[in-house]
Amino acid sequence: MQNGHVPLSRIDDANRRILTKKFELGLFERPYTDRSWTPTVGSVSHRALARQAVRESQVLLKNTGSVLPLARADNKIFVAGRNADNIGNQSGGWTISWQGSSGNITPGTTILQGIRAAVGPTTTVTYNQRGTGIDGSYRAAIAVVGETPYAEGQGDRTGSMSLDREDLRTIATLRNAGVPVIVVLVSGRPMDIATELPRWDALLASWLPGTEGAGVADVLFGAAPTGKLPMTWMNSVSQQPINAGDGQVPLFAQGYGLTY
Repeated sequence: MQNGHVPLSRIDDANRRILTKKFELGLFERPYTDRSWTPTVGSVSHRALARQAVRESQVLLKNTGSVLPLARADNKIFVAGRNADNIGNQSGGWTISWQGSSGNITPGTTILQGIRAAVGPTTTVTYNQRGTGIDGSYRAAIAVVGETPYAEGQGDRTGSMSLDREDLRTIATLRNAGVPVIVVLVSGRPMDIATELPRWDALLASWLPGTEGAGVADVLFGAAPTGKLPMTWMNSVSQQPINAGDGQVPLFAQGYGLTY
């Protein structure tokens, strides 16, 4: 405003609309939450709604040979990756603490637990974080990789936006077994994956699903993906910032998303 780029009338207009809505909502008369509802936080109905939100926000970006959805019965699946069984990682920052943290920090269902609960008794699910023990007898491998928790400041990545060495080694171990590899990417933003993507059979952008990892499993095992990219996905970090209509060729366009 001080340099004249934004007129005071524009700021007044924005403030007027904000204040109008606050008056309509009664926030000046009732500025605090109704604490009588506090015991219901995290209830069964809340978790069911959260699971629905997870399920509907998954974005299927690649699905070669229709490897997804996976069969619930008579199947043999290997699960790997540091984000597969880590509720702190899948919840991200602003969870319990400002920056969040890895580990069992809050009640909920990890993605691995969701996968185990989704399959029938005739399906085998084997888990090893690094992929150790996989062989060609498995029908598919799921690598749950991506970012670890962060918030502003500590989450700034001014250089590489690629997967780290641990994630890449895990995926390579799964690929070397000769089975289809499904990458479930847990991240708070698009990552630099274009060079790796051709070697993956499927890619599911799971974002930060929070406490209800079963919502990710819902899509892996048959719930039709409905999510679409809310932003343009870069071909490489050198393209940042990248936006629809800026003339750059993205890896995936804003609004992209496959279904079954």
